Amino acid sequence: MTTITTNGVNLFYREKGSGPPLLLIHGTGGNADIWGETFDALSKAKAMSGRRDIEMREMTIQRCAWAYASQLETDYHDTEWGVPVHDDRKLFEFLILEGVQAGLSWSLILKKRPEYVQAFDGFDASKIADYDDRKCQELLMNSGIVRNRMKIQAAIQNARSFLQVQSQFGSFDTFIWQFVGGKPIQNARQTLQEIPARTRESDAMSKELKKLGFAFAGSTICYAFMQAVGMVNDHTVNCFRWEEVRELAL
Repeated sequence: MTTITTNGVNLFYREKGSGPPLLLIHGTGGNADIWGETFDALSKAKAMSGRRDIEMREMTIQRCAWAYASQLETDYHDTEWGVPVHDDRKLFEFLILEGVQAGLSWSLILKKRPEYVQAFDGFDASKIADYDDRKCQELLMNSGIVRNRMKIQAAIQNARSFLQVQSQFGSFDTFIWQFVGGKPIQNARQTLQEIPARTRESDAMSKELKKLGFAFAGSTICYAFMQAVGMVNDHTVNCFRWEEVRELAL
C-alpha cells in the first residue's frame, strides 16, 4: 500500500487482489472512496491536489498468515475467502472442492481448480449426477484433477443429493444457510491458532448432510466450507479483509 500525503489529506493506493488498483481518499472532513479503472495514483493525486511535491511512503497490507503461502492463496484470500455466497452452483463447487481437499493442501486444490471446472462441467450438478462408470474412468485418467476414485464417486453422489435438496428446500442456499440462521457468524480471531477445526454449527451441518446421502461431509470439511462461503468470518482481526467481509454481511 502507498500513502500519499498532501495538504493534510491522506490518499491510500493499493492493489486489491488481482483486480484494478484502488485509490482511497481520506480527508479531515470525512471519508470518500474512489473505485474505478486502472490509473496512475501519483498523477491522480497531483491533479487533485494541484501540487507536485507529494510525499509517498510504503505501507504493508496485513493479511491472515496463511494467505502468504503463494500468490494463488493471496488472490483467493483477497477476493473470495469469507465472502458470503448464495449462488447454488458456487456453493456446490466449494462443497466438492472442500471434500477433494481432505488430506491434501488447499494450495494444490487452487492450482487444480480450473481443471476441475472443465472436467466437472462447470460444477453443473444436473450433469454430474448423470455421470456413469465410463465417465468416472475418464476422470480417473485426468491428471489435472485429484485422481482418487472415492472422491470422484463422492462428487457424483453429492450431485444427486444436492439436486434432492434443491427439490425439497427450493434451493441449496436456503438449506445450507439455516445452520447459521441465515446470517454470517462474525468472529474476532486474534491469531490462526484460535480458529477451531469444527464447531457445533459444522457438527449439525455434517450430521444433516450425511443423513441426506452426502459423502466427504465430515464436520471439519463442513467448517472449511463455511469459512470459504462466508457463513463465518474467520479472517483474523488484523487482516484488512476482516472489516471488509464483516461489512458485506451488514
